[in-house]
Amino acid sequence: MIGLSKQIEVLIIEDDIRIAQIHEKFLNQIEGFKTIGMAHTIEEAKMWIETLKPDLILLDIYFPDGLGVSIIDMIAERKMQTDIILITAAAEIEIVKKAYTSGVTDFLLKPITLQKFTYCLEKYKEKHQILSSNQHFQAEQIQKLWDHYSVPKIEQNKSPKGIDIITKNKIIEFVMTIDGGITAESLGAEIGISRTTARRYLEHLMEEKIIFVEHVYGSVGRPERRYFSTRS
Repeated sequence: MIGLSKQIEVLIIEDDIRIAQIHEKFLNQIEGFKTIGMAHTIEEAKMWIETLKPDLILLDIYFPDGLGVSIIDMIAERKMQTDIILITAAAEIEIVKKAYTSGVTDFLLKPITLQKFTYCLEKYKEKHQILSSNQHFQAEQIQKLWDHYSVPKIEQNKSPKGIDIITKNKIIEFVMTIDGGITAESLGAEIGISRTTARRYLEHLMEEKIIFVEHVYGSVGRPERRYFSTRS
């Protein structure tokens, strides 16, 4: 069983450095996991896998030097005790079938939120703990390994009027990368929406306690409202 002395060691394999850093931030907020490395190419990933032998890989599909499915094949061919969770925008039938038949632990379609990410990783951790046990399995434990039990609905695709879920997730990911906070005007310019629309999304995210606002005073003029992620 995982205790304070044994965390699940995770290798993040993602070609977009910014997205990889977001996944690392998400992971740091979940007890029991530890990021031990990042790889941004297939060649680099295979080197890290050989060296680090991670418990879990968070894997994208498309890379400049190949496809992530080659990592799936590598793990299978070498019979490594490494699990894989795909986090990708790839939804082609060949990719999904490959993941399913190869025993990939879970499949998350981008864009993802912290809520979806956390639920997926907590579910994985529970299964990992069950399989790490040296005791005889109980029926309930076996059922959990194959998800034969009720799970909460973690997120509906319904949003208030005027709030698009894809734009919302894009803003959440962007705000998490900004250390000094951001104004509605700056966010609008970065994302490609009006200042008024940006403000509406930011106020909505405040209601969900995903971000918070501070009034920052400059040397002259009125203070500006800057929005900060509560998860950074």
